[in-house]
Amino acid sequence: MNLQSKLAILADAAKYDASCASSGAAPRDSVGGRGMGSTEGMGICHSYAPDGRCISLLKILLTNFCQYDCLYCVNRVTSNVPRARFTVDEVVQLTLDFYRRNCIEGLFLSSGIIQSPDYTMEQVVEVARVLREEHDFRGYIHLKTIPDASPELMERAGRFADRLSINVELPTPEGLAALAPQKDSTAIERSMARMAVHIESARQARKEQAAAKVVSMPASRRGITRRAAAPQFAPGGQSTQMIIGADATDDRTILATSAGLYGVHRLRRVYYSAFSPIPDAARALPLIAPPTVREHRLYQADWLMRFYGFTHGEIVPASQGGMLALDMDPKLAWALAHRERFPVNLNTAPRELMLRVPGFGVQTVDRLLAARRVRRLRHADLARLHVPLKKVLPFVEAADYRPGRALDAADLAARLAPPPAQRGLFD
Repeated sequence: MNLQSKLAILADAAKYDASCASSGAAPRDSVGGRGMGSTEGMGICHSYAPDGRCISLLKILLTNFCQYDCLYCVNRVTSNVPRARFTVDEVVQLTLDFYRRNCIEGLFLSSGIIQSPDYTMEQVVEVARVLREEHDFRGYIHLKTIPDASPELMERAGRFADRLSINVELPTPEGLAALAPQKDSTAIERSMARMAVHIESARQARKEQAAAKVVSMPASRRGITRRAAAPQFAPGGQSTQMIIGADATDDRTILATSAGLYGVHRLRRVYYSAFSPIPDAARALPLIAPPTVREHRLYQADWLMRFYGFTHGEIVPASQGGMLALDMDPKLAWALAHRERFPVNLNTAPRELMLRVPGFGVQTVDRLLAARRVRRLRHADLARLHVPLKKVLPFVEAADYRPGRALDAADLAARLAPPPAQRGLFD
């Protein structure tokens, strides 16, 4: 099989991996004629996956052969799909060639499991090592790691990659046992914990080195030897991905799992991937995909946990049957369910409460806080910030504005809900 045919198969097989963002990497470039690649800039940002997500990395599998039989995976051992496998050198050359053509800014590499987890992980790590050590590649590298691989291989991966990830696959251990019985949720958690320790140790070492650094002087005058830089370990942190809609797990449980991963293992991102029906699917899987808006609402709820101070329990109260509302964003749904907390006075409210106003983002709140240090905020200030006034005004009050009884209106939810999406020609 020629290289182009392999690329067609293994790039398509990688499209189900959602965790390919290139954030969190240390700044590097090849200015000065040393090395190749950069972690700066915006990437190509004009290559799109079939579901609409923008991809700026070369996202491929080392191979789509796999000895596991996960029911939800199109590359499972019993799946009747074309198979291909790259060599280490082929992946390295593809990465360099695509970079030279200004098509990519980095590499996202995953793989099916062949021979053994250690053998597969060794091949994945070798790609990163050759790029870094033999070609001085300074672009972004994200490696999808294998939980059952040895700790030594996982540690080597962290030396060369900007970000590592281990997929939890499904939100609950019970779901994993039912749909992927060859995978062990305990082993996944153990590997995540090891990576978290390595990442934190490297971060602390760099922090201590920076604190100990003195004003630079010629070494000949100081009579000291320069200290080597503290080693890095996956400076972009670790992430994971879970499949949504392959089993009956509700949104409340999904967000509880994510909150636990953020709190215990300090993950940078949890990615949610809506289940896609696959050819020759097992009877245990649903026949149709969940609505894509459910994935979108989960991302919005995840954002509320990470940046807005919400807990997973209050985002999806038990009264909603464990599911997020699909017809409005979770922040607006929370505000409508807690009208007694509003209106928020823009001139006196704490940051934590202002972050809960529908239509306010983190930057908007920070700008309002900065402005109110020098003068009282008025209705016109909101217009200048280009916030969605229709959504914001019922929940705030300013020096020259009061919402009156707008919060008590019976039709407030209907007026603030987004308009229905336009139906497609064949819907």
